[in-house]
Amino acid sequence: MEIPQDSMLLRIFIGESDRLGHLPLYEALVLKAREMHLAGATVLRGPLGFGASSRVHTAKILRLSMDLPIVIEIIDSRNKIESFLPVLDQLLEGGLATLEPVQVIHYRHRTGGEPEKKATQG
Repeated sequence: MEIPQDSMLLRIFIGESDRLGHLPLYEALVLKAREMHLAGATVLRGPLGFGASSRVHTAKILRLSMDLPIVIEIIDSRNKIESFLPVLDQLLEGGLATLEPVQVIHYRHRTGGEPEKKATQG
């Protein structure tokens, strides 16, 4: 799959305890992005953060926090990210999402062992 060089990054901010049915919400979002054949998604777990409520969520407290910040990053072409937004509207009850243009650079290993840098054409 080739991702256009000029693509979009969708970044979704939720809490670790957010759920969709029996699944963690972050897992449901990544599975839906995969089902829709988006180029890639990554889930990042934050050790510290706060949101609209200004309540600090941290892993530093002696008890293990059950609602640490989660960031899901999804990247693909503008059109494919925009087609995912209505799905996000249905699945997300709270949280925050941002969109930003990104330039994609692919790094691939050649058979000779040296990595090959390739900027894709949009």
